[in-house]
Amino acid sequence: MAGLALAPPRTRAALSPALPLVAVVALLALPLGAGGEGGAGPADALSALVVLYCAIRVVRDRRRPLSRTAAVVLGLPVLGLAVAATGAISPGAGLTGMGRYLQVFVLVPAAVLLLLRDRSDFRLLAWSFVALAGWQGALGVHQYVTGTGASYQGEPVRAVGTFGAQDVMGMATVVSLGLVCAVGLALGRTPLRQRVIAAACALALLLPLALSFSRGAWIATAVACTLQLALAGLRRALTVAAAVAAVAVVLVGGFGLGSAMLQERISSITQVTDAPDQSVTDRYTMWAAAAGMWREQPLTGVGLKGFPEHRDAHASLALSAASDTEGAGAGFRKQALLSPHNMYLLVLAEQGLIGLLALAGGWLALLVCALRRMRGTTAADCGLVACGLLVWQLTDFAYADIGGPSTVLTAVCLGLVAWWGLAPKSGEGPAR
Repeated sequence: MAGLALAPPRTRAALSPALPLVAVVALLALPLGAGGEGGAGPADALSALVVLYCAIRVVRDRRRPLSRTAAVVLGLPVLGLAVAATGAISPGAGLTGMGRYLQVFVLVPAAVLLLLRDRSDFRLLAWSFVALAGWQGALGVHQYVTGTGASYQGEPVRAVGTFGAQDVMGMATVVSLGLVCAVGLALGRTPLRQRVIAAACALALLLPLALSFSRGAWIATAVACTLQLALAGLRRALTVAAAVAAVAVVLVGGFGLGSAMLQERISSITQVTDAPDQSVTDRYTMWAAAAGMWREQPLTGVGLKGFPEHRDAHASLALSAASDTEGAGAGFRKQALLSPHNMYLLVLAEQGLIGLLALAGGWLALLVCALRRMRGTTAADCGLVACGLLVWQLTDFAYADIGGPSTVLTAVCLGLVAWWGLAPKSGEGPAR
């Protein structure tokens, strides 16, 4: 009995603190509620709770949460946001816009940086991206095959997953990020079985990405994966390139209607001056409008949430002002064009040079830190995932901006990059 009394109690394995972040990603698998497009969704609400939980942990542990470098890099956007919020058209618009930017570019990335303990947590979160992409991609392929997707060229064949016709970029973003994570995991030094599964997932995600008909997502994914292959080495790059080419031939050759639509969509990428379609015309018109706003207020911009208010005063008559959406369970409706679909120009128009230099400066610093960390590392998969996600995001920002339910994934991606680039080299997380 005495021996039993002296025996130490059996301890349970501690749950990963990354599980709340995995739950944020998992909530994006749920269908959107009626009228929920463009605003905060369940994943955004949970991300706010995660930030609160992280803050409570920091106060309870009484320790310095971030290193000086991490605090400077992640805190840079606050400067431009504070200036732009004072110039907003109303105090409510300023507070709303500032809250959204802080969520995406400061608070959630900092929470991810603090909650991830080691590379296992990093990989767990990366695999959750792949799982979400697989779910949304499977729904998208089903929509294309059954003709229940969003309307594209008059036919309900565009794959949009659970995001619906009101957010045609949502599934493309999710699938692209999952594909980038899968490629990074496949090129790493994890056990062979995991690398084979990741490679199979990456190849499978090519089909829903193609059926999303999103030119911006295609370009960003190609750039990100090219960088990952270059970082992984020439031999692996050639092997993966051959496999992707073979799969692409099978996909395009095996879909009659899809091949014609895909070829037309791909060829439209280069039609920037020679008879561009209306979506391209609208995009260039809004880019010109954003540039006009910046020229009026070069340092501070027109204020947060100010682009819709100043758009008509700077846009030409070529702008259609709204796009047609239909299908995927929704009726026909006009969706107003309230942003320039270019993150850099949106920040330049609303926050001026101060805001753009603060945001872009933080992103550039993250990229430099992530690439430097790749030298001599023993966890290449984490580095490849982080570098790929950041390059994908920076490329996609040339064709899109924040908005919609999938925006929370941008915040989580930046947190993964911050952990890889700014956490101590031991991989145990910051200030542990």
